[in-house]
Order: sequence, then C-alpha cells, then structure tokens
Amino acid sequence: MSNESGEHLVARAVEQLTRRTRFPVAFGGLEKDGSVHVTAITGARTQHLQGLVVGKGRGLGGKALVEKRPRLALDYRSSRSITHDYDRMILGEGISTLFAVPIVVAGRARGVIYCGSWSEAPVGDVVAGPAFEVATELATELRVRDEVERRVSLAPVTAPIPVFGASAREELRESYAELRSIAASVEDAALRQRLEVIERRLASISTDAPAEPLSLDVRLSPRETDVLACAALGATNAEIAATLALKEVTVKSYLQAAMGKLDASTRHAAVAKARRAGLLP
Repeated sequence: MSNESGEHLVARAVEQLTRRTRFPVAFGGLEKDGSVHVTAITGARTQHLQGLVVGKGRGLGGKALVEKRPRLALDYRSSRSITHDYDRMILGEGISTLFAVPIVVAGRARGVIYCGSWSEAPVGDVVAGPAFEVATELATELRVRDEVERRVSLAPVTAPIPVFGASAREELRESYAELRSIAASVEDAALRQRLEVIERRLASISTDAPAEPLSLDVRLSPRETDVLACAALGATNAEIAATLALKEVTVKSYLQAAMGKLDASTRHAAVAKARRAGLLP
C-alpha cells in the first residue's frame, strides 16, 4: 500500500475525530520502521506536533501501539504510567488530556490516532465510543487497501489471454465476486476506480467456452453486477443478501432487472449471456 494513500486515510480519520468526539485537537499517523510518524494534525494552535515521530513503547501512543489497546492520560503532565519523551511537543501544544487509540489490522498495530484537549477533560463513552468507531473504520479501509494492493501485485498488467481449466475459472469467478463485495463497502472514489479496473481485467481474461463473443448494448448497474456475480457462483437469493448486506427482496429485484436487460428468462441464462458479453468472468 502506498504511503500517500495511507496518509490520506489517516488525515480523514483525524478530521473525523475532532468532529465526532468534540475534542479540539487530533493527530495521528501510521507505523513505519518501528515508529509512528504523525502525518495528520487538526485543531492545533501551534507547530509543536509537526514532524512528531513516536517510538514503540515510548510516550502514550507508543504504549498504545505495543499493547494494541487505547491509552489515556487524563493529566498528561503528571502521568507516571508513560515515558515523557515527547513532553516538548505535547505540552508545547498545551495539551492536558490525551487519548491514544491504536489502529489494529489483522492483529497488527498499524498506527495510532490521538485526540486531546487543552484542559483536563473526562473521557467517557461519549468520547471513547466515537474514537473507537473512527479507529475501526480506518482499520477497515487499510485492510481493504492491503487486499487491493495484494491483488494488483498478482495481476499482470499485460499478458496473453489464457485458457483456464474449470477449477481455475471457478477460483477466478470467486475472486471477482469477492472484489465486487469489497468495492460495495468502499467510499473512496479513487479506490473504487482501481477495483473496477481489476474487475474488468478478471472479466476479460476468463475463457469459459468456445462460443462466439456476444456483442450487447447493455449496461448493468454496479449492484446488478454484484448480484449476478454472486448468482454465477450458485448462491441463493438469501446467500447473496447476506454477502452484500441487502434484503432478500432487494436481491430479487436487482436480479430481475439484470435478467430483463439481458433478455434472459432465468438467472442461469443471464449469467451465460453476461459471460459471453464480457460482463462477468
């Protein structure tokens, strides 16, 4: 995953912290080479937090990173449970209460986000709950990005069109359906575009049968494609609904719409036509 994309996600999360916790200052960054590099700051009144690098186990954030759990310093200046390596930066900004939440992805702490106030302030559920939500959302985005980058690295940019055996085709179709499911939960427009490129590549390289390609002036909506991709794997309406977090009646509606556009009387016929037209792998 590129640093630029990760920093963009952290910046968005830090901005959300001040909005949702009502703490006036927030900052954070991802772990790199054993330290958290603060790349996003919002609400600060000074420049003291600029360029802050927090080592593992050091300060409040470093401790949160190692322990993989939130840490609170209600009165940062007098706290005896942390090292005070970063007093010049934290106290220089005038922060009194500091709350650090690690970003944990697949069991690994990937960074830390902080929210703080210039006066001593209690941190109850009203603050902790939204902070945890922001951390969870950021962790999810990072996990999705990691998976996208992994799949991009495995997919050749240019390659001769292969002929797949039945087993390989089935795995390719499962990967396609999984990518469609991931894309449905992604808010980042740039990331969705990258996912669409991968999806089109997967759809174009699958060779299912020697039948002539089908030219159709058909445009399926993203959700119609999602539902049809799951149906292509043999999933029932109930299973598709669970996978895509939709109601079963909604799945049926999308499926019927796709069948209508493809002029197909059954879901199997719709899948077959979509494959011949290159709309599905």
